[in-house]
Amino acid sequence: MKQMIEKVYPKIVGIRRHLHQHPELSYQEEQTAALVAKHLADLGLEVRTRVGGLHGVTGFLQGSKLGPTVALRADMDALPIEDAKDSVYRSTVPGVMHACGHDGHTATLLGVAEILSQMKDELEGQVLFIFQPAEELPPGGAIAMVQEGIVDQVDGIFALHLWATSPTGTIGTRSGELMAAADNFTIEIQGKGGHAGIPHQCIDPIVIASHLVIQLQSIVSRQIDPQKAAVISVCKIEAGDSHNVIPDSCRILGTVRTFDVDVRDSIVVKLDQMCQGIGKSFGAECKLTYVNGYPAVINHPEPTELVRSVALDVVGHQGVIETEPIAPGEDFSYFLQKVPGAFCFVGCGNPEQYLGSHHHPHFDLDEESMKIGMELLATVALRFLQKERSRAELAECME
Repeated sequence: MKQMIEKVYPKIVGIRRHLHQHPELSYQEEQTAALVAKHLADLGLEVRTRVGGLHGVTGFLQGSKLGPTVALRADMDALPIEDAKDSVYRSTVPGVMHACGHDGHTATLLGVAEILSQMKDELEGQVLFIFQPAEELPPGGAIAMVQEGIVDQVDGIFALHLWATSPTGTIGTRSGELMAAADNFTIEIQGKGGHAGIPHQCIDPIVIASHLVIQLQSIVSRQIDPQKAAVISVCKIEAGDSHNVIPDSCRILGTVRTFDVDVRDSIVVKLDQMCQGIGKSFGAECKLTYVNGYPAVINHPEPTELVRSVALDVVGHQGVIETEPIAPGEDFSYFLQKVPGAFCFVGCGNPEQYLGSHHHPHFDLDEESMKIGMELLATVALRFLQKERSRAELAECME
């Protein structure tokens, strides 16, 4: 397989750089989807487009034998960030760039499709390649594809994220909680504006907001079991237009990250109680709007162990990392709610180069990491199909 990867690698680098130069935002991945669909069709796969009513693309590869179906997924969308790199393949689209590696994910999975299509005589089942739009912007593309039923007949699903904070040559995963549920909230405070020199005639929403920002932190530190992880971050405060006018209103925008469903639900209740209590104590009205984002990514034990065993063969014991749960969100969680599977991180950082981290204007990835990603996903697919077919044959013998 390594020889096949070396042969296809220059093409995959070219695809990745083309996508990097021509990024498309969430829900706008029309040209990216067209490129993916053409590549899959040229490989002889059964291709579907506009999956989920968006720019989703799937490619279906039938092996030489009927058997189980494994799905492999990559996301395709870019971010509203100006590319600040000085490279020949920097983004040509003002204010849009692939700052999270989705160009690398798409190119890597296209490479896997090319490799496995050449090995279809060895496939003991089917492979479904899923190219998902809109991972970066809720409600996201995964839930739309799941609701359309594309994984209803799938037995296992796997995906990777090229991860800039880990060096190339590493693969990280863990069973159970891996990535947090990512929710957003907005608090609207309605006070009473007036002259800054006579605040006693006003109900100052900025003072109320200040109390709220401080008190919100006590929810996690004093009202949540310390063995249960949670994060509440206020990221934006909007109020006022002048240095001498107390405004009528103020808005607080923030995010909540959790792994446990009960903790998530509890925080919503406590946020609302705090808003109402502090608002009332100042004679103001506070309204909380809470928007559930992606659920937590929860890896299934057996598929995770499969990824780990393949990773040991690909990068060796020294390169396999037991990843700690992290707070960024990822809508691959919707697939994992429907189908057993696992998500993992393939290191793409290079300490000898300055490669900005995710969502940064200087973000880039070590393209050698795509070789590791291709070998990992292709081998996981092959072993999963072999294992599931053997399991099915054993069950038939025991009947």
